[in-house]
Amino acid sequence: MTHDLVAALGPLLTAEASAEAYAAGSEPGDLEQAVWLRLLERLETEGPPPDPQGWLRKAVRAEARRSRRTTRREHPYGAEPPDDTRTDPEQYVLTAARHRALREAVRRLPGRCPRLIEALLSPKDLTYREIAGELGISQGSLGPERSRCLGCLRRLLTPEVAAREVRG
Repeated sequence: MTHDLVAALGPLLTAEASAEAYAAGSEPGDLEQAVWLRLLERLETEGPPPDPQGWLRKAVRAEARRSRRTTRREHPYGAEPPDDTRTDPEQYVLTAARHRALREAVRRLPGRCPRLIEALLSPKDLTYREIAGELGISQGSLGPERSRCLGCLRRLLTPEVAAREVRG
C-alpha cells in the first residue's frame, strides 16, 4: 500500500516541489525529501490521507513556507570572519576555546548529528557522496539532515553566545 502511494504521488510531488522551490529559496529535492518524511510520519500515526493529492499539495506549500521563514532568518556575514591566523598567544587561546566549545556542542547533538557534523568539519574535506557513504545514508537525505543538525547546533550554541555578552 505504501509503495503504491509513493509511486502514485512521486510525479506530482516532483512537479509541485519544482514549482515551489524557487520562491521558497530552496532546492526542489530538499522540499521533496521533507514532504516524503512528513508522509511517512503521517502513515505511521494516522494512516494514509483521504485525499493524497490534496494532502501532498498542502504539504509542499507548508514546507515551502517553512523554508522561506528559515531563509529570511539566515543572513550571510557582511564581512569575512576575523582572521584566526595571528600567531600571538591570545589568539591561540581564543581560537582553541571556540573550537572546544564547538566540539562540545557537537558531541551533545542527538542521533547521528555528531557524526555528520564531524564529517563536515573533517580536515579531509569530504564530498557529500563520501559523507553519505561513511554514514550509510542516501546522498539526497544528507542536505535536509545537515540542515536539521545545524539547526540543533545553532540552538545549543545560542545560550553560550548570549551568556558571553558583556552586560552593564
